[in-house]
Amino acid sequence: MPPSSPKPQDRGEAHIQDRVRDRGDACPGALRLHRADDGALARLRVPTGVLTPRQVTVLADAADRLGDGHLSLTSRGNIELRGLGEGCGAGLAELLRAAGLLPASERHERVRNMVVSPLAGADVLAWARRLDELLCGADWTTGLSGRFLFAVDDGRGDAAALAADVTLLATPDGGALLRVADRTYRVAAADAPRAALAAAEAFLAAARDAGTGAWRVRELPPGQDVDVTEHLRRAALTAEPVPDAALPPGGPTPPGVLDDRTVSVLARLGRVTTDRFRALLPADEVRVTPWRGFVLPGFPDRAAAEARLAELDAAGFLTRADSPWVGVTACTGRPGCAKSLSDVRADARPLAGSPGLPVHWSGCARRCGHPQGAWVDAVATAGGDYEVTTVTRDA
Repeated sequence: MPPSSPKPQDRGEAHIQDRVRDRGDACPGALRLHRADDGALARLRVPTGVLTPRQVTVLADAADRLGDGHLSLTSRGNIELRGLGEGCGAGLAELLRAAGLLPASERHERVRNMVVSPLAGADVLAWARRLDELLCGADWTTGLSGRFLFAVDDGRGDAAALAADVTLLATPDGGALLRVADRTYRVAAADAPRAALAAAEAFLAAARDAGTGAWRVRELPPGQDVDVTEHLRRAALTAEPVPDAALPPGGPTPPGVLDDRTVSVLARLGRVTTDRFRALLPADEVRVTPWRGFVLPGFPDRAAAEARLAELDAAGFLTRADSPWVGVTACTGRPGCAKSLSDVRADARPLAGSPGLPVHWSGCARRCGHPQGAWVDAVATAGGDYEVTTVTRDA
């Protein structure tokens, strides 16, 4: 493997803003399966990030009966089932629907893209649930691409740091901030979900005016405004612009015991066997994080949380923040992806000397599943090795 490039790569977004999309979004879902080299792939959106114990069991059973016996976690907190056989789509949909994992309208299944602070309390989780209801209750929202992303942040800045298209951020005074691109507005907490929906509608209007087929806010041409204020007014919502609003310096939820009553674990390379997935139970609920991990809240005291963490460590989860595998991610690679040049999951490992950044291993230049912000970028080459550089901005 060659040494890291002496100059960081700056993969800016100018090329994204110049892009004209001349086709519809083909992003997979739980109902629209993607055909891969290792079978079909289903991607399940978990809009609030919360799974019930029954839903955990149903997903594990589905992966065993219909797939390859594994579940994969994405950087948006989605859950993927791979290796699905031909003709299993209807059976999978029936299982997911019975477990409450699909919306009433199948047309809305791929637009429920949301990342939520994993440690959020009841009020912020209520925002996420209400926003999901609003998304699934409006016909026009099906015009959003399967990549348009909402973030619901409890004030830590963790979800807000994930480059969502529309962000809701709880404030210490009990209010809410709405952020779209580089503009921020103060709204009443009770209005936060409707404000986020209005912002999404404003984006669709801007995308139509631009005529470039943009899927996300950052793909709009330079100078193309997202007129959030007008759409908030039409929704009878009051919003106050907040110039130069700074986001809290939040980061990924680390593994370990948090707040004495919460357990956090990570899945190595974002993939777990069904047995390991079931090992998360018993739990009142399981929260899926966009850092390819799980959070289990509600322990009576730190001793109980420490005991549970030890059990999950024995089950094979990453449970320590100082593990060298924390922050190491990888795309699917061979044999699952025909475009990959390498068996990435077999090759991926921590890199000595990485400057405190996440490390992402990719089988090709698409870099599927890469982190946001800065990361160490290991990309397979046709010669069988990896080119290692440092990326300083999101691509």
